[in-house]
Amino acid sequence: MRYLPHSDLEIQSMLKTIGVEQLEELFIGIPENCRLPRALDLDGPLAEAELLRRFQSMAAANAADDSWSQFLGGGYYDHHIPAVIDHLISRSEFYTAYTPYQPEISQGTLQAIYEFQTLICQLTGLDVANASLYDGASACAEAVLMSLRCGRNRTKILLSRGVHPRYREVIATYVRYLDVELIEVPLRADGQTDEKLVAELLAADVAALVVGYPNYLGVVEEIDALAKLAHSSGARMLVAAAEPLAMALYRSPGELGADIVVGEGQSFGLPLTYGGPGVGFIAARQQDMRSLPGRLVGETVDKDGERGFVLTLATREQHIRREKATSNICSNQGICAVMVSIYLALLGKNGLPQLARDNYSRAAYLREQIAALPGYSLPFSAPFFNEFVVSCSQPAAEVLQRLEQQKILAGISLLDDYPEIKNGLLICVTEQNDRAQLDGLVSALNGGAA
Repeated sequence: MRYLPHSDLEIQSMLKTIGVEQLEELFIGIPENCRLPRALDLDGPLAEAELLRRFQSMAAANAADDSWSQFLGGGYYDHHIPAVIDHLISRSEFYTAYTPYQPEISQGTLQAIYEFQTLICQLTGLDVANASLYDGASACAEAVLMSLRCGRNRTKILLSRGVHPRYREVIATYVRYLDVELIEVPLRADGQTDEKLVAELLAADVAALVVGYPNYLGVVEEIDALAKLAHSSGARMLVAAAEPLAMALYRSPGELGADIVVGEGQSFGLPLTYGGPGVGFIAARQQDMRSLPGRLVGETVDKDGERGFVLTLATREQHIRREKATSNICSNQGICAVMVSIYLALLGKNGLPQLARDNYSRAAYLREQIAALPGYSLPFSAPFFNEFVVSCSQPAAEVLQRLEQQKILAGISLLDDYPEIKNGLLICVTEQNDRAQLDGLVSALNGGAA
């Protein structure tokens, strides 16, 4: 790719065209403390080899998972990615971010999406799934809009405090100019959504009850009881899963009564890569299929009776009249959905539950060891999956900073999102954390060496 820098005259011409005087005005939306008010401190010019060494030296200052122990979760998870996934998606047949705008000539892309939809339906226990969405947060917000469409004149959404905080922020952004009221439902002392308050808040104008699975604090919710409550008032039960691997261990949300299930599929074969890209999914019952956002691929036969795939439902403004569109959202990058499909098919009905059990057993071991340490306690008693909350005797940020001296990223401080949990620390365990790392974290928390 050629690099053609703009001249000062060209830059001034562009700024004049868009109506700003200085280049800095373009970045006014970025918080001031995140901006660098000077030129980058780079030596140069450098030869390619010198430049690579410079970058490698800079990268070595980062906390990398091959040299640090890390117990970070909170929506993106460090799972092992089998080498076969990178090998398969590097094939030219798959190596594209294309989504079908001229669908019927893209049979391979359509079949890949069809397989993705089928696997998501099997995972969630629901009837239909679409071709994916950007990420778990946008999928959750789209599902809230979907429940409002299904509920017609209903204008309230009950949102559990256990739903991922970033998901709740995205939902609030989506509905900020709509006549929609978001009502937060507190958690009980054991970490689950308060059923009694849900029963009190449910009314004829509530479109949906939204809960996590597990919730952001790692707690597994009583989906079946909450679904019965929601249905008793005609509201949809909407389940949002930041860590859908839990569905391989516990009963699926669909079996438990959920009407719409959304989530983030990063756990299934996608690398962390600084928080993205992810892949959102949404599944629903047959009765609500026409309110699904995005695209849905179906199977059919051609005039010769041969199996083929078609874009069955696409309720976007590109395909139907704008005022009839359910959403303008696009599918996820196709290659991310293909990676998820390969991962789920590779592990299969036996491998995925085994992996989920492995995650749970390691997390249960660490949770028990930490609970036995002086100065640490477990605020929640409800069932959990591979994340759990620990209350520390000192601020969580200080604990994290102390452990970083031993190359341990011990979790996420809950101070900003859940200040009511005293010195709360969210710790995540996956199959990537071996016994030595678990024992090392326990030792470091207790003031010893990792």
